[in-house]
Amino acid sequence: MLINHDTRCALTHTVDLLNTALGDGSPDALSTVEQLRSYVESHDLSGVQVGALSEADLAGVRRVRELFAAVFAAGTDREAAELINAMVAKAGTTPQLTDHDDHDWHVHYFAPGASVADHLSADCGMALGFFLVAGERERLRRCDAPDCRRAFVDLSRNRSRRYCDSRTCGNRLHVAAYRARQRRSASHSGG
Repeated sequence: MLINHDTRCALTHTVDLLNTALGDGSPDALSTVEQLRSYVESHDLSGVQVGALSEADLAGVRRVRELFAAVFAAGTDREAAELINAMVAKAGTTPQLTDHDDHDWHVHYFAPGASVADHLSADCGMALGFFLVAGERERLRRCDAPDCRRAFVDLSRNRSRRYCDSRTCGNRLHVAAYRARQRRSASHSGG
């Protein structure tokens, strides 16, 4: 699947934001304004004044995170489309061509001066929309490991990725399955 750099970045922002709250009892990694500042800085969100972030921004970004989670969990493309349409409309999407910071020409979907929540809703919402339009929504996934709820985008050629990270979750489950087979084999041969 071919996706442009901007869409890939927006999907990374989406997944990383989702993974700040896994709903598995682990602490929310986006519970303070300082954590929001860290997220914004690490994702180099253009146009966001990191020093000006507030509790209102934090609350807005947490609402956006809930919307992203709803898109990932949507049962149908229509349901996902309705969620994306509402999110992008509320953000006041204003497509603009830009070539800032030595990047080639690309499109920003957020309005100039948009809040960080509207920035994420517009850019990431459009990236999610592009995936849906391309018939690729099934690539928006949660890890299959029973003790992991991390979100990821399956960019494998054959859409076969099942784990957020094959070296951790995938390998851990493969090793556990292997050991279980070895135990069964040992009990059958010894019995």
